[in-house]
Amino acid sequence: MTDRVLIARIGAPHGVRGEVRLFAFGEDPGALRDYALTDESGRRTFRIAALRAAKDHFVARLKDVDDRNTAEALTNTDLYVSRADLPPAEDEDTFYHADLIGLAVDDPAGARLGTVTAMHDFGAGDILEFAPTEGGTSRLVPFTKAAVPVVDLAGRRLVVDLPPEIEAREGEGDSESGED
Repeated sequence: MTDRVLIARIGAPHGVRGEVRLFAFGEDPGALRDYALTDESGRRTFRIAALRAAKDHFVARLKDVDDRNTAEALTNTDLYVSRADLPPAEDEDTFYHADLIGLAVDDPAGARLGTVTAMHDFGAGDILEFAPTEGGTSRLVPFTKAAVPVVDLAGRRLVVDLPPEIEAREGEGDSESGED
């Protein structure tokens, strides 16, 4: 497990008074006000003074950010929180994405398929991305109980049972038919 968790990203400035667009990655964006947030290096600390919802993001006022130029310099800054400050997962089927990155990916028979490289949420549920052991293009799998029946954080592995439609599609690109 990691000692810091990516919890938000600062977007472009909003207006001229130092506000920024903020993209929250947790279930309770309001909780961001309660945390000491740091940048990726851990050297810079940020505190949220005000936060309000916008269409597909939040608008935040950060303490000590009072003008557009300062806000603009923060664009695309990832914000992290100490793992110790976060609440525990609600149940055994709830995970922090940061805990899944780097886990080994096995098939149901125990053969190594690869390593988790990312988790995505494009709006229809979480998608697990893993790099295949043999190299090549990374694979995307829905992060559902059917496709990922086992998550063993202590064992640093998970099991992916590729849905038939994904396996069929992967097989299609393996050979050339010679037809136009």
